[in-house]
Amino acid sequence: MRLPVSQDLWRITGADLIVRTAYQVGKTPLMPLFAASIGAGELLIGAIVSVSTMTGLILKPLFGLLSDRWGRKLWLLIGLTLFSTIPFFYGLVETPQQLLMIRVVHGLATAVFGPVSLAAWLLTWLDPATVFTIIGFTSCLAFLPVLMLKPSRNPFDSRQNRERKLPTLRDQVQKAFFSAVSNRALWLAGPLEMLVYLSTYSIRAFLPLYALYVAGFNLIMVGLFFSIQEGAHLLTRPLGGRLGDRVGYLRGIAVGFLLIAPALALLPLASSGGHLLLIAIALGCGQGLIFPSTVALVSDGIPPQHLGTGMGFLGTMRNAGKVLGPLLTGLLLGWLDYDAVFKLSAAAMVIVALAIYTNQARNSLSALVDSRQP
Repeated sequence: MRLPVSQDLWRITGADLIVRTAYQVGKTPLMPLFAASIGAGELLIGAIVSVSTMTGLILKPLFGLLSDRWGRKLWLLIGLTLFSTIPFFYGLVETPQQLLMIRVVHGLATAVFGPVSLAAWLLTWLDPATVFTIIGFTSCLAFLPVLMLKPSRNPFDSRQNRERKLPTLRDQVQKAFFSAVSNRALWLAGPLEMLVYLSTYSIRAFLPLYALYVAGFNLIMVGLFFSIQEGAHLLTRPLGGRLGDRVGYLRGIAVGFLLIAPALALLPLASSGGHLLLIAIALGCGQGLIFPSTVALVSDGIPPQHLGTGMGFLGTMRNAGKVLGPLLTGLLLGWLDYDAVFKLSAAAMVIVALAIYTNQARNSLSALVDSRQP
């Protein structure tokens, strides 16, 4: 029996698609090239690309908790307001420091298929400030599906809890915080996601500069790289979820790491557009295998009434990787070349994957020994 798909699901999905697409147009490859054009050095470029995620790093658990308490629609509208208004301020930017301040406010989203190649195309005949103005107007379209949503229901107002009094905010904070931080899966999945974002956001920050000024690729090819990567990520996620269900979430994550590692190591060796796009596919498929399992690991251990808070904490760890990746790469590029930095990231991926497999093999052997004991 197939369950009917909620109209609200389509509305949220539509709004999410509009906002994330518009946001990604302004992120890669536009942002690092914009920062370089106004005089930012490598370390400052890393900071500009990553600093927008600082907002989410700090506030995601808080907004997750507030949405648990008062419903989702209010916070959707607040987020849409930020997404729609901030892009208009980029036209006023004249220094890297001003760009850094705007990036602190702007951005709590991740990439989806398609928009980065659009950004590369727009940059061939428009200046960055005009592109950001287009992004602002496009983001405003997301208000239409969100305003059509049904009034959000209090998540605590379930059939079982209808007669109970809504807990105080203090009690809810304490319970939600304990529920999240006591979830061992969160402290396993969070750092694993963090490591993935350390690598992939370093690529987002510096591949446009590397491809254009070191490897000799054109701007359209850079845009295609990120579009193909996110397309592969999108298409692989259902397979990643199924793989995690069948073989175990940690084993599924390890397979994803082993796909990303060689792609990172081979990136500096790409000599043609075809090679570059094959690497993009491998990176995207690796992400698609990893992220469904990390989310499933966390969500399995958190009560539904605190799920927003738990996902907020996972988002905090995820954003930590997004922040640290470009900053660390910008720092390393002060005394290492791109080849060495990418290979270091690949080595870290292999080490983590082997550690997961070793731990899983040890646990399986221990369980087998225990089952044979009288």
